[in-house]
Amino acid sequence: MEKLAILRQLKIAPTLVVLLFLAGLTIGCEGDRGQVDGASHSNIAPSEERTGPARASSIATSLRVGGTSKASESQKTNVRFVDRASELGIGHVYLNGASGSHLMVEATGGGCGWVDYDRDGYCDLYVPQGGNPAERPSSKQPSDRLYRNVGQAGFVDVTEFCGVVEWGYSQGISVGDYDNDGFDDIYVTNVGPNSFFRNQGDGTFQEVAQNLSITGSLWSSSAAWADIDRDGDLDLYVCNYVDFDPLNPRICHNVKGVPAMCHPKLMEAVPDECYLNLGDGTFRPAAKELGLFGPENKALGVAIADFDGDAWPDIFVANDTTPNFLFINHKGNRFEESASLLGCAVSSQGLPQANMGIAVGDYDSNGFLDLCITHFVGEWSTLYQNLGPQGFHDVSARVGLVAATNKKLGFGAVMVDFDQDGHQELFIANGHIDDLKFQGDEFEMTPQLFSFDGRRWFDCGSSASDYFSRNYVGRGVATADFDNDGDLDVAVAHQNAPLAVLRNESIRGSWLRLELIGRSSNRQGIGTRVVVQLPTKDLTQEIIGGTSYCASNQSVMCFGFGDYSGPVSLDILWPSGVKQKLADVEPGAKLIIIEPPATPTEVAEGGGGNR
Repeated sequence: MEKLAILRQLKIAPTLVVLLFLAGLTIGCEGDRGQVDGASHSNIAPSEERTGPARASSIATSLRVGGTSKASESQKTNVRFVDRASELGIGHVYLNGASGSHLMVEATGGGCGWVDYDRDGYCDLYVPQGGNPAERPSSKQPSDRLYRNVGQAGFVDVTEFCGVVEWGYSQGISVGDYDNDGFDDIYVTNVGPNSFFRNQGDGTFQEVAQNLSITGSLWSSSAAWADIDRDGDLDLYVCNYVDFDPLNPRICHNVKGVPAMCHPKLMEAVPDECYLNLGDGTFRPAAKELGLFGPENKALGVAIADFDGDAWPDIFVANDTTPNFLFINHKGNRFEESASLLGCAVSSQGLPQANMGIAVGDYDSNGFLDLCITHFVGEWSTLYQNLGPQGFHDVSARVGLVAATNKKLGFGAVMVDFDQDGHQELFIANGHIDDLKFQGDEFEMTPQLFSFDGRRWFDCGSSASDYFSRNYVGRGVATADFDNDGDLDVAVAHQNAPLAVLRNESIRGSWLRLELIGRSSNRQGIGTRVVVQLPTKDLTQEIIGGTSYCASNQSVMCFGFGDYSGPVSLDILWPSGVKQKLADVEPGAKLIIIEPPATPTEVAEGGGGNR
C-alpha cells in the first residue's frame, strides 16, 4: 500500500507544479481572518491572508475541467424536502451571543443530533445552545434543548422533565450507548468542560462527565463514538480546536483595522483526546499512547470508519488551516498518522485547507468509503476518492465541485441517497464566520444539494426545495428517518435563525432500511459494514462514528435501488468479526437485524467482544 501511494503521489507532482504556476499561488490560501492586536498587517505573511474573490476565481478557473461551471446551474431531481420544523413544534434558535467583540468561539457553534432516548422507535432531537460566550455557565444562560418525537403529533420539548441542564457555551453533540444497556447516551462538546448525559432508562438523564473523567477543559468541537479496539463497547474521540479563552480573549483585527475573528494560524494548537471505554463504566484517556496525535492539531470534524478495508476502524480528522489526519488502525494496539502518504492531508495543489465538516459515502460504488470535506471561501469542497490500496485522490475538479462550491464557506455535510435511486446526494450547510461583505464575501449563504449522476455532481437544490434559495449561517447537519417512512430526513442548525427539520418527501426508487443491534459487538452497531448485492453493482454502507460537523446521525442504513425491485442479498460484517449473510431480501422493508453468535473461527479472528 505504501509503495503504491508513494508512486501515485510522484505521478501527480508535475501537475501540482503546473497548477501552482497557472494560478500564481503563494503557499497557503488561508487569508483574511483577523490578526492578533498589536501586530501590523505588514508583519503577517501572504500565507496568512484569506483568499480574496479575484484570487479565488483564478484558482478555481485553473482547476475547471471540461465545463465544470455548469455544475453550479441547478438541475432537476426527484429529491424533495419541506421544512416542517415549525409545524412539528420545534422552534430552536442557536444563539451565538455575538455582541461586536468578534470572539472566535462565536463562529463555530450550532450542532444537532438525533437520539431515540426513550426507545419508542421514534427519533428524538437534541440541540446544543450557545448564549453569551463572555460569561461563565449559569442559570442566566440558555440551556440545550431535547425534543421528544411523539409521532404524528410532532415534537414536545421535554428538556426539564428529562433532567437535561446544560448551560455551557455548547458546540456539538455525539450520541452513543456507551454501557450497552440499550439506551442512547449523549455527549455534548463545549467551550470549556464538556457534558455527558447518561440515559437512566426511565426517561431521564444524569450528567456524569466529571465522574467518568471525560469532561476535558479545552474548546471542543466535534466528537465521535466508535469501538476502536473492537472489544465490544464504544470509545470516545473528542476534537479540540485551538487555545482561545472567551473570558480572557485575544483581540484581533482584519486588514482594515476593524475587529474581526482571529485567524486560526495565529492561535496555538491543542491536542485531541480519545477516551478508551474500559467496560466497567469508566474511561481512560489514551490518545497519546495510541498515537492519536499530530503536529498543528486544530480539529473541527471527525469520522471513524474502516477506510482501508482491513475491518478495523480508522480515524479521519479535519483540521482547520493545517493538514488533515488519517490515523490508520493497527488492530487496536496503535494508530499511524498516514494522511499525507495516502493522499488526503491536503488539496490536489499540495496546500492545507480550512477543513470543517466531513461527508462520508461510497459515491462511486467501488467498495471503499470516500471523503468530502467542506472548506473556507475560495477553497471549495474537496472530494477525496478512495481507491483502496492506492490511497485517496482529490477528484474535486474532475467531478464538478470546484466551481460549484468555490464561493461558499461550508460546515456540516452528509452524503446520502435521499431519493433512493442508487446514486448519492451531497448536502452542505454554508455560512461565513464573519461579516466580510467589504471584500465581496457573503455572510449568510444558501445551503447546497448535489446529486451524482455516475460521472459528475450536479446542483439540484432549487428543484428539491425552496429551502435552498434562502440564506443562513448554517452549521450542523444530521440525518434520521424521524417519520419512519424508510428514507432519511435532515436537521440543519443555523446561527441566530430557526433550526430546519427537512422532511424527505422525494419521489423514491425501491429501498431498504436497516437497523442493526449488536450482541458481541457494541449494541448500536457502530462500525458494522453492509454490502447489498444488486444484479449490476454492489452498494456499501457502514454505521460511521462522527461525520458532518458537531452533529450526530441516527444509526440506520437506508439503501436505494432505483428501478430494481427484485430480491437482494446482504453481506454483513460486524465489528466483532462475525459475518452474516441474508439472501432473497425483498425491498420496501424496514428490517431490524440482530448480530448472530460467532463461530469458533470468528471468535479466534475477531476483536473479542466483551459479552
